[in-house]
Amino acid sequence: MGGSPVGDGTLSLDGFNASATALVKRWKEIEVDESLPDWTWKPCSNLGVPSEVDGYLALEGVYRDCGGSQEQIEENDNSDGADVVECDTWVQSSSGNIHVYDFHVVYSHSYKVPVLYFQGHHSDGQLLTLDEIKQDLPSDSLKVLSESKWTFITREEHPQLSRPWFTLHPCATSDWMKLLLEENKVACEEQSLRYLPAWLSVVGQAVGLKIPLELHCRP
Repeated sequence: MGGSPVGDGTLSLDGFNASATALVKRWKEIEVDESLPDWTWKPCSNLGVPSEVDGYLALEGVYRDCGGSQEQIEENDNSDGADVVECDTWVQSSSGNIHVYDFHVVYSHSYKVPVLYFQGHHSDGQLLTLDEIKQDLPSDSLKVLSESKWTFITREEHPQLSRPWFTLHPCATSDWMKLLLEENKVACEEQSLRYLPAWLSVVGQAVGLKIPLELHCRP
């Protein structure tokens, strides 16, 4: 499975695809909180034909109430990641202040690392502001955002959906991933497969996304 990360903590496209496949498989094998949906691989299309190598990871349909809990909702099968939540039955039957979140992991060809994109909506489909998103985060996540140089949030165009999404800027990802892989003594031949679980175990903290410890452990 080609595409190991180089010594500076980056990841090749082949390595990203291999690690994404391993993450999706591992997620189904471990005991995951029932409130979380499955990670899925979404291939990108070129002239209507799905690409064999170009795509992104998606965790969609996670909602949080005022207490910061995460639960799964049912979404239309035709959902293409649109900014408006299309789930009339769920919206009508929901009460309270519910925020719906989608998380995408996209490969950055510029930085050669994965990048986390995320978007939040009110139950009526209105997009959340950054201040509203921060209000949903637990205090430890806010501490990570305020103290870590790599976790500052920006808003930019999603490279696959061509819409503005929030993202954790990847400028220092390779630096801390190099340290993380070295500290955990990940063998070179395993780095491609274990890169994304290791990366997600850290970036998930910054956005309040619960990631099972077993995802980062060897099967």
